[in-house]
Amino acid sequence: MPDLLIELFSEEIPARMQKRAADDLKKRVTDGLVEAGLTYAHASAFSTPRRLTLALEGMLAESPTVREERKGPKVGAPEKAIEGFLRGAGLTMDQLEERETPKGSVYFATIEKPGRPAAAIVAEVLEDTIRNFPWPKAMRWGTGSLRWVRPLHSILCITSDETGHAVVPMSVDGIEAGDTTEGHRFMGSGRFAVTGFEDYAAKLKRDYVVLSAEERAEMIAADAQNLAFAQGLEVVEDKGLLAEVAGLVEWPVTLMGDIADDFLNLPAEVLQTSMKEHQKFFSIRNPKTGRIEKFITVANRETKDNGATILAGNQKVLFARLSDAKFFWENDVRTAKAGAAEWLEKLTNVTFHNKLGSQAERIDRVAALAREIAPIVGADADLAEKAARWAKADLSSEMVYEFPELQGLMGRYYAEFAGHPAEVAAAATEHYSPLGPSDDVPTAPVSVAVALADKLDVLTGFWAIDEKPTGSKDPFALRRAALGVIRLILTNSLTAPLKSLPVRDDADMGDLLGFFHDRLKVFLRDQGIRHDVIDACIAMDGNDDIALLVNRASALENFMKTDDGTNLLQGFKRANNILTQAEEKDGVEYSYGADMKFVEDDAEKALFEALDKFEAPIAEAIRGEDFAAAMVGLAGLRAPIDAFFEAVQVNSDNDVVRRNRLNLLSRIRKLCASVADLTKVEG
Repeated sequence: MPDLLIELFSEEIPARMQKRAADDLKKRVTDGLVEAGLTYAHASAFSTPRRLTLALEGMLAESPTVREERKGPKVGAPEKAIEGFLRGAGLTMDQLEERETPKGSVYFATIEKPGRPAAAIVAEVLEDTIRNFPWPKAMRWGTGSLRWVRPLHSILCITSDETGHAVVPMSVDGIEAGDTTEGHRFMGSGRFAVTGFEDYAAKLKRDYVVLSAEERAEMIAADAQNLAFAQGLEVVEDKGLLAEVAGLVEWPVTLMGDIADDFLNLPAEVLQTSMKEHQKFFSIRNPKTGRIEKFITVANRETKDNGATILAGNQKVLFARLSDAKFFWENDVRTAKAGAAEWLEKLTNVTFHNKLGSQAERIDRVAALAREIAPIVGADADLAEKAARWAKADLSSEMVYEFPELQGLMGRYYAEFAGHPAEVAAAATEHYSPLGPSDDVPTAPVSVAVALADKLDVLTGFWAIDEKPTGSKDPFALRRAALGVIRLILTNSLTAPLKSLPVRDDADMGDLLGFFHDRLKVFLRDQGIRHDVIDACIAMDGNDDIALLVNRASALENFMKTDDGTNLLQGFKRANNILTQAEEKDGVEYSYGADMKFVEDDAEKALFEALDKFEAPIAEAIRGEDFAAAMVGLAGLRAPIDAFFEAVQVNSDNDVVRRNRLNLLSRIRKLCASVADLTKVEG
């Protein structure tokens, strides 16, 4: 069984596209081979800035012969029907077989498709893959019709086994497949031939190319940590930047450089963002002071001066970049010290949404809402309003204009220069959170008030103008805002029914509540709570109180995991089914009047006594929102309900006894329904 090696060698592929491109190459080629009957044992894909590589092990040498039987028209059918069947099958009349079936004589065709050599199939599949590759952006060059992310220079495509290797004959726009590649652009020795994947990977490494992106990232991370540790410093972790830089080099050489003293007092976030965005540098922090003091750059080659010239050039460019950042910082600090009134004024000319007004109008709404929410979260109303009015001020600053990702962070720094209290400064950063399911959630009362107000204004505003998420489209990040509200409420244990919050009147809170419930389902499913359990709790009154709803769902989920819960659910469903059928048949509702004097069986009496015992404690637990205790009460009903159905026939011939037992079942239904709508819980 031969192995297959493919390499598509081109000019530099953008780092952000490499991983996806390697995966696409693997999927498209392997899917095409398998569809053609050519299976394999294992496949691996790799990428570097100049190549996409696919290696398959244990591929069939040829596709298997396939025999297919097709049923045709009846014997004696119109001639055109028979001719059409023959064309489709690729056969002649004498190759058909007549068979008797329950519906008469029918023509059958046996079609045999002989196997094909692997090379022929690989050539077809690879050419189709190259010509239809799903690059986000592609280009044409020269006079050819091929589109590729950057000019494609060569195609390596070989099969190999213990007897040797062979080139797969194929050509794409004049590029003939071969068995050669080349190594590093600067340090490599030119083109060379390979005989298989192991030979290929080894020769590439000798020619200064590390094929695996993961290996390159590990080399960069280890070298950076060693360089920093040697000087008592530490690398600021940035997995996204690490992956990107690993896609910029084939032979990573890690170098540490100095940041000029002029810039060491800039906020760490400013230094880190500027170096990352403009230079792709890693920040090196002094753990004792928290300051960013050095940087690490990754070169794509070794040099005789050990990178001194490269570092000098990088430091020169960095000085210019950080000079701009320092200029922005100093201008912003002056504005903040003067009160930053001009920043807030500028926001009157910034449109938030053409149907929802300017940023300044939005700030007015958020400030008013934060003041109303403040008592609910235990915040000072004046501070909450002040924080809301400051929270977006840095959007007008020069630094945030240059680096939008620093919004909020800069607001915190500038708030201190403007003389605002610490709570206001913290809210400038924290009111954006949480931004995702793993983001930290604010707990400081003022920050919580502003964060809730900010997100609720967005949600109710877009609901009011009927701009809701559809399918996978959510241009205003409303799903994220709703999840943020949910996490703020839960993390801070807030008793805040959504319908009672002082939001805008023109928003359809009923429809918006359904949207919150959908987000909550996703959130709770990730916490291990079943969808049917969530639905059972959403069906209850008070479902706009997120904390109450989650408390109820958690207790019910835990109860349903026990034997008592499972068996009680079956008992409830049995009681509810019998009762529902009887009410439909009799045209009445059995909801009261069960009387002990009509009891005929000890199990019936025991159920009466159990209901009398647990009804009050369960009701008291629900009033106190102690759903765990309510579930304990329900667990006490499990045994008497089981015994009742074991011993008693509900639909007795005695009408009085039957009605009494149905009314007894009604007590079970009512008591269980006070905890959750168990009809929605799957058995």
